[in-house]
Amino acid sequence: MSDFSYKDIDEVGLETLAVIENANQFNNWMYDTIKPYLKGRVIEIGSGTGNISLFVLRDNFEVTLTDIRENYRTILKAKFKDFNNLSKVTDIDIASPNFDDDYKDYVGQFDSLFCLNVIEHIKDDTLAMQNCSKLLKSDGHLIILVPAYQALYNEFDRQLEHYRRYRLSSLVRIFPSQLWVIHKQHFNFVGIFGWFISGKILGKKSIPSGQMKLYDKLVSLFRIIDASLLHKIGLSVIVVGRKMNGT
Repeated sequence: MSDFSYKDIDEVGLETLAVIENANQFNNWMYDTIKPYLKGRVIEIGSGTGNISLFVLRDNFEVTLTDIRENYRTILKAKFKDFNNLSKVTDIDIASPNFDDDYKDYVGQFDSLFCLNVIEHIKDDTLAMQNCSKLLKSDGHLIILVPAYQALYNEFDRQLEHYRRYRLSSLVRIFPSQLWVIHKQHFNFVGIFGWFISGKILGKKSIPSGQMKLYDKLVSLFRIIDASLLHKIGLSVIVVGRKMNGT
């Protein structure tokens, strides 16, 4: 049985996604960061309401979108029904201990998999990463983004049911042995301050929409700051692995 605890009820997550959906510049920045590692047939694990999915579809990748929540899948199907390159919207639970049997039709079928802000929700993150790897073809790319620094864990994390936050080293550590890490970085340095003040000091339970709107207007500046820091510190960490041939 899966340990993905907020499978059926995710009011806070839906509210958070709605706030971020309107942050077009921020979403574009995140997409630009992972885009160099997308190729061929693409699958997204934990698509939510499709904030990043939209950019991938617009770039004409053949895409399969997944989410374990039926209401999110309904939103995805309606939102992207006019995209001919949307292969499928389906339910894939990467926390399933019976993954090989449950999802045998998807094993080894994809050239790239991206999973953004999902692994932190899963108790057995090592199992989840192993299952993600199984979906890839040889030479396929696994792209993972998770929240950074356990010291930043606050009311936002609790409301979103995060088990943990990560360092680059701890995320790399759970990458399956059949994957060769080809890229790692931090993302969104300035976001640390908003997350800390709103979630840690003020104890807010969700991202304030006004704060996100202001942040989005300044993304071009924040991108420059991240580059100047060589992506060595940020609110999130990103690691990309390549599946070795024959595994």
